[in-house]
Amino acid sequence: MRLAFAGTPDFARVALARLYAAGFEIALVLSQPDRPAGRGMKLLASPVKSFALEHGLAVAQPRGLRRDGKYAGDAAEAEAQLRAAAPDVIVVAAYGLILPAWLLELPRHGCINVHASLLPRWRGAAPIQRAIEAGDDVTGVTIMQMDAGLDTGAMLLAETVSIGADSSAGSLQTELAALGGELVVRALGTLASGPLVGRPQPEIGVTYAHKISKAEATIDWREPATTIERRLRAFDPAPGARSVVGGETITCWRGVVVPGGGTPGTIVAADGAAVIVACGEGRLALTELQRAGGRRMAADAFLRGWTPPPGAVFASREA
Repeated sequence: MRLAFAGTPDFARVALARLYAAGFEIALVLSQPDRPAGRGMKLLASPVKSFALEHGLAVAQPRGLRRDGKYAGDAAEAEAQLRAAAPDVIVVAAYGLILPAWLLELPRHGCINVHASLLPRWRGAAPIQRAIEAGDDVTGVTIMQMDAGLDTGAMLLAETVSIGADSSAGSLQTELAALGGELVVRALGTLASGPLVGRPQPEIGVTYAHKISKAEATIDWREPATTIERRLRAFDPAPGARSVVGGETITCWRGVVVPGGGTPGTIVAADGAAVIVACGEGRLALTELQRAGGRRMAADAFLRGWTPPPGAVFASREA
């Protein structure tokens, strides 16, 4: 099997690494263009590109893939590279660009996607985060035959993973990435000896995992404590859940729901174990926090260097 691979973040790097280790011929790797990152805002290669270069794999980084789009020149160059690579199948994992019809039709076995949810639940850009945020008990990985829709193609393989009470997006992604790599290797092994038979996605149970907006990172303390606690885990490690108190931005990484009331956002206690904040329903005992420019700390260490102002109230997100 001769492959092309399209992916960008670490979730996709794991799948690429598993395919490489399994001995598949990877003729071309597509990844998003380098992005500025860090305090110096230097251009940084994606995890997928970094892996590809470390292992001598050819890389293409088109800014767009539409022949009639803003980056039509990039699309034409990428198409030429793909046709020269002549892949039997293209594996896609968290690539970040919509694949146009010409690309879906280019390989003889089409394009296979590694999606981090149990489709049709959580189609879209942020399935891991939305599953935690919604309080789902389970999620998983679906290997899907791609079509022109948004994560609507036939399902080839799927396996379930439990979401723990303390699962963060980071920890869950690690587990799902490993499973995704295993399943896509299994799927391509089957494809090498015969056709992969997909089953249509159910029409019932469709939900969309919309991309996380910048505004969502600001905590709305008027929400129930259970909702906020899940969002803290869903937004860990990125983008983080933040709030402003006394003119200072604090990132809240972990919390425990506790009983009680009060005006939403009010810090009702700050002792060695937690910073306890009143919510729209119940209270949230924050156990891991971070000041701007600082590092993540357990609450006891955090409170040795930070004392909430008298009568302190965290600001809520504007409606």
